[in-house]
Amino acid sequence: MTIGMLGIGAALAFAAMGSALGAGAAGMAAIGAWKKCFAQNRPAPFTLIAFVGAPLTQTIYGYILMNTLLAAKSSAPDWFVIGAGIFGGTAMGLSAYAQGKAAASASDAFAETGKGFGNYLMVLGLVETVALFVMVFLMGAVKAAS
Repeated sequence: MTIGMLGIGAALAFAAMGSALGAGAAGMAAIGAWKKCFAQNRPAPFTLIAFVGAPLTQTIYGYILMNTLLAAKSSAPDWFVIGAGIFGGTAMGLSAYAQGKAAASASDAFAETGKGFGNYLMVLGLVETVALFVMVFLMGAVKAAS
């Protein structure tokens, strides 16, 4: 067991923490938007679930990075594995949190107007792209460091 295992676990843990915070923020907004719809006797759009679930994918990216680091732990320096796991997981987690905050606004706007669903998803996709870039670029760096 090496100290590099800290970075391997951090890749998943920090990404998952951000996913939880992001989904929580989006979920609270969706619940509030549904409450407004119910109070006004309007149908509550179930499609808000798509916004709430959007930040969860960063956990998958953290898992993929974790597995990449695990495969490289015997050949990559420990300091590199620790840094890639901590900073990569944190970047993915922050992307998930920001995505959840954007999803919260999207939930409120869509429930109020019933319009713009595709536009809101595009914004969430752009925020998610940060996590994808981090994962892919770090996977390349891990390969180069091994």
